[in-house]
Amino acid sequence: MQMSQLSAGPNKHLSSHGVRVRPLSAAIGAEIIGVDLREPLDAASFEQILAAWHQHLVILLRDQKLTEEDQVRFAERFGPPAKIHTKQFIQKHPAVMLISNIREDGKPIGALPDGEMHFHTDQCHQERPAMASMLYAIEIPSKGGNTLFANAYAAYETLPSDLKRRIEERKAVNAYDYDSAATIRGGDISSDAPSYAHPVVRTHPATGRKALYVNRLMTRRIEGLPPHESEELLNLLFDHQERPEFIYEHVWRPGDILMWDNRCTLHARTDFSADERRLLRRVTILGEKPV
Repeated sequence: MQMSQLSAGPNKHLSSHGVRVRPLSAAIGAEIIGVDLREPLDAASFEQILAAWHQHLVILLRDQKLTEEDQVRFAERFGPPAKIHTKQFIQKHPAVMLISNIREDGKPIGALPDGEMHFHTDQCHQERPAMASMLYAIEIPSKGGNTLFANAYAAYETLPSDLKRRIEERKAVNAYDYDSAATIRGGDISSDAPSYAHPVVRTHPATGRKALYVNRLMTRRIEGLPPHESEELLNLLFDHQERPEFIYEHVWRPGDILMWDNRCTLHARTDFSADERRLLRRVTILGEKPV
């Protein structure tokens, strides 16, 4: 399959009201150019940004200098922020959580501090997973800690017909154990770890497109299948959705703000040195129950 067939949209610049849209890869992602998020964003410009987000699934704005309030104000244009349960990683605004390996008094000041992280979708172990997640980069290591994004529309659309039939109307149980499997898929997890069953294939409420909604980190089993059959099928789906032609790898710079549609993307993190500081601010936007 040619890369152009997997593109989230036409590979060209778009412009309106001073906003330009530049695709980041053939598979997924676009950079929004000409916007300073410290300034008020007029309705026409926001509508173009929203359209670019629905088309490209991931949007990036570079060289931003944002307070927590600036970041939340931009996030709220898309929907209400989700509640943060890890209160120890909040500094000022209750909707903003730190993602960091920086330690004070021996304890990380942010969540998910170290190393590689397998592909996943945020909060899929909850009844209403995040609609979107937004990260703003403050301190970045010299190498590694990159974020990979995979196009879940393309992953579903390129599945063989027999696999589509096997997963039609199926649900999968997603569970997340913050203590034992926070970044890498583990073996047994706690029986009381938060979990929820969602459709293996979900339909995006805004675009009407279908996306493959399982992930290596959190999806534990497909309901109604024997364990060995469920595991075999899940591994096929994981390997398929992580194919290189579906992926954009983002190399962070300080001042980057990047937002992804959690309903039709997956993301992962590459390893990085524990000796270098990494600090980002995250806001998640409340989503709907997948169907």
